[in-house]
Amino acid sequence: MSACSRPAHGLRERKDSVMLRYVLFLLSEYYYMIMGPRFHEVRDKVSSHQVEAVLRKFSPGSADAGGACLAETLIITDEPQAAREMLAAGGYVVILYHEKNRHLEFPSVRYGVEDVFMLEYQSYEEAYKRLAGLPWDILETDRLRVRESTVEDVDEFYRIYKEPSITLYMENLYSEREAELAYMRAYIDQIYGFYGYGLWTVILKKTGQVIGKAGLSVREGYEMPELGFVIDAGYQHQGYGFEVCTAILRYAKSELDFDEVQALVKKENRISMRLLDKLGFVFMRDVTERNSDYRLYVRHG
Repeated sequence: MSACSRPAHGLRERKDSVMLRYVLFLLSEYYYMIMGPRFHEVRDKVSSHQVEAVLRKFSPGSADAGGACLAETLIITDEPQAAREMLAAGGYVVILYHEKNRHLEFPSVRYGVEDVFMLEYQSYEEAYKRLAGLPWDILETDRLRVRESTVEDVDEFYRIYKEPSITLYMENLYSEREAELAYMRAYIDQIYGFYGYGLWTVILKKTGQVIGKAGLSVREGYEMPELGFVIDAGYQHQGYGFEVCTAILRYAKSELDFDEVQALVKKENRISMRLLDKLGFVFMRDVTERNSDYRLYVRHG
């Protein structure tokens, strides 16, 4: 294994120093022979992103990253023993399933693939980021960048929510910072990891400043995803809310295949209602949730 090994804990705190640089295919004799003649198809897809694809035949007891930095490597294997050895070393492992290994027992691995020749680079990068605890980049607009939230964002959210007007129409953060950090860790693992979407962090591209949250959530008792957003009071009335919500609705349609999106707004929140009208939402009915009265809006298409 390379001297550059995976950090045992706190990788998020070092996320700026690690990135995907290698995709290692650690394969059985059977699939190594299949992969060999067509390996250039995979190599060409990742090399255009400055990532090196490496093909190796697995031998029991000798699994390693082949000189690559393990923290910067995504490992694809069809061998249970290779998966166990690489997981024990702290590697980020994806299982390759095929007709010769479906009957085998693999260790608990979060991701599996079947046809590597069909995979695009984004699939490798997203699997690596999820396993390494790094946030996915979601979208960009002319002025904004939207990515998954991280535990480091919590302090920025406390700064934003410190303004009393922010919590007039929405729940506040936990009063105890450790509770909010625990919530964020669970949210990253359970919401992003399960649904593939959620509320994301909004960043001003020009300065890198976190200016809010926006995205899609799931409300118990409702079938449609729900649009939510909050913009730092100091950045309101500059069109950022409309800009980011427009992009998220486009993303919901094109990337997530959502034909309908809902929004619940407290009856007193006229500013948000005007924004929803501008975004193309239509008022449907009044609803009551947790002893609060809301207006339910829906956007079709």
